[in-house]
Amino acid sequence: MSDETTPATAEPTESTVLDLDAIERDLAGVEVALARLDAGTYWTDEVTGTALPDELLAQQPTARRAEL
Repeated sequence: MSDETTPATAEPTESTVLDLDAIERDLAGVEVALARLDAGTYWTDEVTGTALPDELLAQQPTARRAEL
């Protein structure tokens, strides 16, 4: 039985490098979505005030605009 694990001293590969900026953007989006939920505006376009489609929110829960 061979051990295919990567040694702890191995250089990180592209698939193991964390994109901290992307993680921060995602977290900021979640925080805005939670604030909008508390304010009762989660389901509306923040510019036009029209309802955001359920399909959009299902695919992108942090959506703030119904981009046309």
